[in-house]
Amino acid sequence: MLEELLIQTNSHETRVALVRQGMVQEVFIERAVTRGLVGNIYLGKVNRVLPGMQSAFIDIGLERAAFLHVADLWQARQLGARQEHRDEQRLSAIQIEKTLFAGQPLLVQVIKDPLGTKGARLSTQISIAGRLLVYLPQSKHIGISTRIDQESDRELLRQRLHGLIPAEERGGFIVRTSAEQADDAALAIDIAYLRQRWQEILRLTQQLPASSLLYQELSLSERCLRDVVSELTAGVRVDQAGELEHLCRFARAYMPAVEEKIRLYRGDRPIFDLYGIETEIERALARRVDLKSGGYLIIDQTEALTTIDVNTGGYVGGKNFDDTVFKTNMEAAHAIARQLRLRNLGGIIVIDFIDMHREHHRDAVLQELRKALATDRTRSSVLGFTGLGLVEMTRKRTRESLAHILRESCPLCQGKGEVKTARSVCYEILREIRREAGQFDPQGFRIIANPQVIDLFLDEESASLASLSEDIGKPVSLAVEASYGQEHYDIVLT
Repeated sequence: MLEELLIQTNSHETRVALVRQGMVQEVFIERAVTRGLVGNIYLGKVNRVLPGMQSAFIDIGLERAAFLHVADLWQARQLGARQEHRDEQRLSAIQIEKTLFAGQPLLVQVIKDPLGTKGARLSTQISIAGRLLVYLPQSKHIGISTRIDQESDRELLRQRLHGLIPAEERGGFIVRTSAEQADDAALAIDIAYLRQRWQEILRLTQQLPASSLLYQELSLSERCLRDVVSELTAGVRVDQAGELEHLCRFARAYMPAVEEKIRLYRGDRPIFDLYGIETEIERALARRVDLKSGGYLIIDQTEALTTIDVNTGGYVGGKNFDDTVFKTNMEAAHAIARQLRLRNLGGIIVIDFIDMHREHHRDAVLQELRKALATDRTRSSVLGFTGLGLVEMTRKRTRESLAHILRESCPLCQGKGEVKTARSVCYEILREIRREAGQFDPQGFRIIANPQVIDLFLDEESASLASLSEDIGKPVSLAVEASYGQEHYDIVLT
């Protein structure tokens, strides 16, 4: 299945879309004012150590202090690599209050962007990604990408790498999937480049003060060339000549085979419009996703987890009800995997497939979901059906979801997705006036509210307003304020 990578860029924003067989699979957005931090390396300063949480807050020069858990100390990770203990036993051997202290300078790397009210998450296990390899300067470990599943290929790559690593090297490497077809010369170039970057970082730690940025991850378009482009990529189309030149230079230096795939898009229409990507982005922000069969998904995203509900909708095409449900769930499995990539949903995900009574149908749907997720570069784990018939899964979350990048909570409903009815607001105002009439002694009251609320007071609730005025012995007047939301009102004492 051939893919195309489409890059739309300007001074304030870069957007990248991965298109496979005419369908958008992933969308990446990076804005100049909120560029992602994952991969950045800082010389941080320990603000506070919290023994009770086995965590520390680190100042890396951002608005909010970043968070470091004991499990992300390189000492804990090294210990875990050598031992076969459970996590609790492993972490109990490392106490963060005996390792860190307030004011201590600390070399850290961002592993999760700030999400919502949470600060960035850090690790002291440094890794620097190249085109073919990931460098681990604090570890002697030689790892192989799990996507290379043939044990003979894994062992051959490990032996080749051992032969290329300089004898004085104390760090380790992880071999990326793209290295499987690379020759020794390309691997040697990547090793030299990564070691050089690490030496530059070490030099900066001696020159810069605490809370300084030492190494910034590549731009979005460069990262996509490095991480997304593969032998399945038919072409990379860029809509700006300046960005084309920049990417060609980058490719020429680090991935020469990719340079010939990069081409300038010369069409009059914006490249995202031509391929229907703007429409796909709008659909990815919607709560409902329609399936071709007539079924649909309902996707609700919260801070803690994402829920996905599968419904048959208008699909009645099966020979019997069980077949209809099974076919809808099978189609939904593929649609869910695509939506997770497109929306970049992560964390805990709960899927409510339509109830299936046959065990082999349930197994087939689970297998289809895992198969659809196999092409996802982001690590995920499907745990299976619970006793309530729900599928639990997790997907690694390292950056904001598409909805969090492009949208914010409604100022009227405060993110609830609904507002009080006009009648509810009317009754709330009547209660508030009665309460204030018992506390104060004004000449009268004036209600300033949304047009729908005032219209209700003038029509259906006019008797209620008149009754209140008679009970408190004060006149009540009305005023429309078109800019007010339905729940917004003011009561003025006259």
